[in-house]
Amino acid sequence: MPHTKMTASRVSRLGRKSQKARVSKTDSRFTVGLAPSVAHQVEKYARETDSSMSKAIAALVRIGLEGQEQRKRAFFKKLKANLASNDGAQEDRLVDEFRDLILGR
Repeated sequence: MPHTKMTASRVSRLGRKSQKARVSKTDSRFTVGLAPSVAHQVEKYARETDSSMSKAIAALVRIGLEGQEQRKRAFFKKLKANLASNDGAQEDRLVDEFRDLILGR
């Protein structure tokens, strides 16, 4: 049955081709809705950096995530440095500082 072998070979080649297509596609695509004021800020950033809106949004998200990680590291650094403190006034001040770090104020 040569016809069966040829069909199996064709299916095998098609399977490899679709796997290659899946491997080469590394970027995920999302649709986001932005408030008009935020959209204008992103447009301005895209013009300043000479990039597309999609690349500008991706860059701003990356910058925001990196900033969040930096705030988290600063929080734990201050917490570790001040864990041994028994001063009540300093404790209240630290609670306020930590609240600001966590909420990003």
